[in-house]
Amino acid sequence: MPSSLISDSRNMPSSYREMPLQTDNRPYSQSLFWIHQKRGEMGFGVEALVSMLMVATLSSFAAAVPQVPCYFVFGDSLMDNGNNNDLVTNAKSNVPPYGIDFPDGPTGRFSNGRNTADAIAQLLGFESYIPPFATAKPEEISRGGGRISMNQQLINHATTISRLNGSSSQVQKHLNKCIYTVTMGNNDFINNYFLPQYYQTNTLYTPQEYANILVQQYTQQLSKLHQQGARMFGIAGAGYSGCAPAIMTRYKTNVCVDEVNLAVLEFNTRLVTALKGLESRLFGSKFIFIEPSLGYSSDFSVTDKPCCIVSTTIEGEGQCIPNEVPCSGREKYVFWDAFHPTEGVSLVEGARIYKALSPFYGLKTNAASMAASIALSEVAEVDEI
Repeated sequence: MPSSLISDSRNMPSSYREMPLQTDNRPYSQSLFWIHQKRGEMGFGVEALVSMLMVATLSSFAAAVPQVPCYFVFGDSLMDNGNNNDLVTNAKSNVPPYGIDFPDGPTGRFSNGRNTADAIAQLLGFESYIPPFATAKPEEISRGGGRISMNQQLINHATTISRLNGSSSQVQKHLNKCIYTVTMGNNDFINNYFLPQYYQTNTLYTPQEYANILVQQYTQQLSKLHQQGARMFGIAGAGYSGCAPAIMTRYKTNVCVDEVNLAVLEFNTRLVTALKGLESRLFGSKFIFIEPSLGYSSDFSVTDKPCCIVSTTIEGEGQCIPNEVPCSGREKYVFWDAFHPTEGVSLVEGARIYKALSPFYGLKTNAASMAASIALSEVAEVDEI
């Protein structure tokens, strides 16, 4: 059962959607951008991530020193922390039942609680949640973006690093030590290529051609990020969206949609090759490709239905209907809504990705790594490719 990166196959939650506003036929990538930063580093007064990844397990993080100076996140709604709350869009998750298990209630995360980026940041030792780019105050330089292009997110990144104190060489040296995770591709398939009623890409390109175009654009954007100072990249493969409940509903089936998953596989295969090329060309760069998950432990027994009651309208496809009571026993569900995972799945994914990123932070002997090791040993088993 294929799954998605921070989404996951039959366990694969993907990205959100809204009524398409695009008028041309170009493939697109939508993303958010935010970071976690050590306090006092390079002039940032940034708050990092909060609460416990598993209440008792990660309680020691409160006094931990983060394992890296900062953590940058580029991605789609699987990683969103509220960047689209003020945008003109039908994709909203800042009302219940979203956030019912999150310390601050609904924030714009497409989950009942924390998402995968939250889990990764906590495992890295960051302490408190940060505001999204869209609502951050001027003095809060850690930020997020919204449902906008990856190119715009690169501009946001450039703006952020321009506020760092120190010489250009000092800033570059600082950024070289930061982890960058990027999750792209999900929207390009489920909200473009496989929406022929709105986009012509499905008729203009074969899956192979479409994948080539996306990867070419992606490599240019990653090269730009490298120019801005990034060196350590965790690149998540697009999720096998054909196993998301919303996609199975679109295709009127109760099994994974092979047509969608095979197209995603074409993209991921080409992306792996492209990343190897980038690593050989971009000075000092290291790329870790994070495979989409293929399944979870039997504890997540409900893999094909969302926990919340979802909309069947075109505008709100697959999203939780506001203020409706969700399922009981949500710890058994892979999907919270018809695209996105439950907090339980996100914590498992976060632990898996954190482990995959270990070459970037090493297993230092400090409170953060000790707590992370305990969390990794206690979290549900994950089947990896």
